[in-house]
Amino acid sequence: MSASTLDFVLPPQLEARQPAELRGRGRDDVRLMVSNRVTGEIAHAQFRDLPRFLRRGDLLVLNTTATMPAALRARRESGQEIALHYSTSLPGDLAVVEPRIADAVAGERLDLPGGARARLLVPYRDSQRLWIAQLALGEPLLEYLRQYGRPITYSYINEPFPISAYQTVYAQEEGSAEMPSAGRAFTRAMLVCLRRSGVQLAKLVLHAGVASLEQHERPYEEWYEVPLRTAERIRATHERGGRVIAVGTTAVRALESSLDAQGNVIASRGWTDLVITPARGVKVVDGLLTGLHEPRASHLALLEAIAGREHIDKAYADALAHGYLWHEFGDLHLIV
Repeated sequence: MSASTLDFVLPPQLEARQPAELRGRGRDDVRLMVSNRVTGEIAHAQFRDLPRFLRRGDLLVLNTTATMPAALRARRESGQEIALHYSTSLPGDLAVVEPRIADAVAGERLDLPGGARARLLVPYRDSQRLWIAQLALGEPLLEYLRQYGRPITYSYINEPFPISAYQTVYAQEEGSAEMPSAGRAFTRAMLVCLRRSGVQLAKLVLHAGVASLEQHERPYEEWYEVPLRTAERIRATHERGGRVIAVGTTAVRALESSLDAQGNVIASRGWTDLVITPARGVKVVDGLLTGLHEPRASHLALLEAIAGREHIDKAYADALAHGYLWHEFGDLHLIV
């Protein structure tokens, strides 16, 4: 993998620690940085200004996955309590999980709430933090997580928020361990406004697994589905000269995983292990709405694949200089 080397210092005061609706007037009360990859121009606005940066005939592609309460309390055989993050289901009663400990060992049993158990079998692929585990929950996964789980959070979040804070307004299919946060700022009123202004919407699904702020690993397999209707809208948009703008890196990964031999988007579903780098480039999307990503994060390589390293360097320097907020509750970046 050719990972991004974009590195910078993220000051703690630029970490968004609570949802925008608790900081301001609503979930759409976040800032929007707009960078033009052709001219290099950068503009600073509010997310509510998004329609004026889009054109009639553009197509926004939304990931309609819904976030699960995927963090569980677990107790080791020693009595130590830890967090266990569910990530991805595998065949049978197996799953990819992240025990938030550094000394996990194969064969270790973890006791979960409600009499459930998890046994760590082997590390997942070449990961130092993810494990394949056998789960004995006693009930279907989603029902169990709704009863005992909570949203996955990291150290910059100081207080608990309900699972509703981690959903987009268009979320439909439960399956993501972590929120596809690029779409969080959308309101139903904004979606109506976009349609009335001639911007079309299309849907797909990619169920996101757990991220990590400690390790910058190669992205691993995630389940996606690109419907026929979405594939047809993308082809029609390009034929009439419109732009296809993905909402979130998850949408980019799904679209770029759903190509035929000629590079055309087709309807497909399955597991994708695609890694998008500057060397590979992108074949479908013309723009991206995304959050601001951590230093050296693998997502930055995807941004460079769309806009180039020099452009992303300049945009991130501007975001830091203008005090933009990072993470899932932070501000947004539109690349066109």
